[in-house]
Amino acid sequence: MNVTRRAVLGAISAAAAAQAQRQRVPNWKPKLGVLCQYSDANLAFVKAEGFTSMQLRLDPDKLDDAAVAAIKDKVAKAGIYVSSLACDGNHIDPDPAKRDKQNTYVVKCIELCGKLGIPAIGGQSGTDKAKPLAAQVDEIVKVYNEKYFALCEKNKVKILWEPYAGGPNIATGPVGWEALFKAFKDSPHVGLQFDPSHLVWQFMDPVAAAREFIDKIYDVHLKDTEILWHVVKRGGIQPVNNARWWRFRVPGYGSVPWKEFFSVLAEAGYSGAMNIENEDQFYYPALDPQGNFTEQYKRGFRVAHEFLKTLVPPVTV
Repeated sequence: MNVTRRAVLGAISAAAAAQAQRQRVPNWKPKLGVLCQYSDANLAFVKAEGFTSMQLRLDPDKLDDAAVAAIKDKVAKAGIYVSSLACDGNHIDPDPAKRDKQNTYVVKCIELCGKLGIPAIGGQSGTDKAKPLAAQVDEIVKVYNEKYFALCEKNKVKILWEPYAGGPNIATGPVGWEALFKAFKDSPHVGLQFDPSHLVWQFMDPVAAAREFIDKIYDVHLKDTEILWHVVKRGGIQPVNNARWWRFRVPGYGSVPWKEFFSVLAEAGYSGAMNIENEDQFYYPALDPQGNFTEQYKRGFRVAHEFLKTLVPPVTV
């Protein structure tokens, strides 16, 4: 068979192109921002610092339609994407009065998201610690279906779970997530607000967890956890003197493996928001009496931002 040099080179080029296509990963374009209580001054800070996203804390009981419209207009003019609305509490509280109050509050939050064009609420799954896990899951599914999902559909809002083990939550890691997602039968109305810091202080692997549930991650908190090993080595993780053996820090000052975590998001082409949650007490107090960031709290965001700039591509809206 007479094979020409041109044919060989063509075949090599075609094979190389095919290999490059197979190895190509999605272009990573996340949005970078902060979690905060809304105020005009806080919005101005977010814009001035070059962030492009926010998770907001707003109380629907304190906002009339005019106030909601004003906030929506100001956020839009600032070019900031609001990824979620913080909505904490116990959806299946064993106390009927407390449960009803929480369910009513969540309904208002979902409706507020609809008015503002916010795609998700973020918080805890709910829990009733007197019941076994399977019974809690069944109750959560029942409440969400009966109380929330019709409104989620109407307002185009998802309910996202943060893996916070200190609150009313069974969505604290892969075991709880697996049970919930299986019970919800891959409902489009639920997902994860992934916060690697909470997995670190529970001694879970945030990178493995993110990789396993990457298709359920719709929002991300950027917060770090520092393990105080000098305390652990003397008192363990249940110290008899109640000594604090871990603490939240801004990204870069704890034990979260940020390079590996971001690689998981980048490989998946995650393009949602990643909001810095500043619970680092070295930068407290957070707010002044008017609800605006203190200068010290701003410094914490700036420290975190400088660290993240080395790992995250330029932010885009």
